[in-house]
Amino acid sequence: MCQQAGFNFAIAHCNFQLRGEESNGDETFVKDLAAHYNVPFFVMQFDTEKYAAENKTSIQVAARELRYEWFSELLKIFKEPSSREDLEFPLQGVRGHLLLTAHHADDNSETILMNFFKGSGINGLKGILPKQKNIVRPLLFAGKEDILTFANENNLSYREDSSNSSDKYTRNYFRHQLIPRIEKIFPQVKENLLDNAERFREINMLYNIAVETAKKKLITRSGNEIHLPVLKLEKTAALHSVLYEIIKDFGFTAPQVKEVIKLLHSESGKYVQSQTHRILRNRKWLIISPLSTNEADNIILEENAREIIFPGGKLQMERHGHPGKIETNPNIVQLDASQIKFPLLLRKWKTGDYFYPLGMQRKKKLSRFFVDSKLSLNQKQKIWVIESGKKIIWIVGQRIDNRFKITDKTKDCLKFTLE
Repeated sequence: MCQQAGFNFAIAHCNFQLRGEESNGDETFVKDLAAHYNVPFFVMQFDTEKYAAENKTSIQVAARELRYEWFSELLKIFKEPSSREDLEFPLQGVRGHLLLTAHHADDNSETILMNFFKGSGINGLKGILPKQKNIVRPLLFAGKEDILTFANENNLSYREDSSNSSDKYTRNYFRHQLIPRIEKIFPQVKENLLDNAERFREINMLYNIAVETAKKKLITRSGNEIHLPVLKLEKTAALHSVLYEIIKDFGFTAPQVKEVIKLLHSESGKYVQSQTHRILRNRKWLIISPLSTNEADNIILEENAREIIFPGGKLQMERHGHPGKIETNPNIVQLDASQIKFPLLLRKWKTGDYFYPLGMQRKKKLSRFFVDSKLSLNQKQKIWVIESGKKIIWIVGQRIDNRFKITDKTKDCLKFTLE
């Protein structure tokens, strides 16, 4: 088709080495095809099974990731062809930045059904897009039978992947088992799915506009963190969908949305985690922060924590009996563990914070305490606090709260050392 339309093009082939000599035969066939049309040919062999094992993913996902990463590299070559004088074939004026794939209408029908059963939402129901950034799928209008008819009428040779006849892969099960059975009841199922996909693409556009509007009203960014007001969330229409669209970029899954919604009615200190981030209920906010304590402004300290690296330095935490002697070093503090409730929160101080300075029975705002302590603006900006149950127990490196001091009755001591 590209030749008939008069386009300059190159052919790229991925050998995933999954079918032995058959895979090598496919490579030879595509190489000969490129020679027949006298166009540049690129080939890459992948150890797909090894990649899948190392990345703990399926063969299908591994193959997709490998090929699109390689395709992306090839597109860069076309942008700057002069930098690749080692190419076996001259580029013959190829300067396009588009990648054409052979996805067809049947692929699209299968994808829509698979996404529906996976629960991918509206975004998945729009199916395979005809154009997505620099990827174009020019055959989505035609079914497999249409393509085979075209090939036969034009005497075009082709090869069939033997794995397409096996139900080993999920897509093939949908192709050979599920869709044919549905067709017995709804003969137009494929056409209907594609018509629905077009409708869902438009619905998805409206959905994304609405989601972006809601995000702007809800999200406050603070460094590496996202802050969401609980009261506004509670009043948000379609909360489940809006919340999912906010948290999915931080590694959270659709099933976790219900857990996050429960945080709206939980006490401070409760949280939900993904592999990379944590969503913490802190007073009137949900805070999304990196799990890496080097990057977060709000850090959870569990009871079994021993050493915490954070932007303000390194904290060591340990428990023991009554210390006997009270430390006077402001970077080493001892607190009555019986008065402390875990998890603790290590965070930057903020306007409105107060505590009961050691030796005082009245509360004092931290801002006033800093003025009395003659801290500079730069010093104040670096101040961290540790709180337990909404109560500040220590202004890190400065002073503890009087309510948590060691007394004669203390039997269990919680000790912090700041480096």
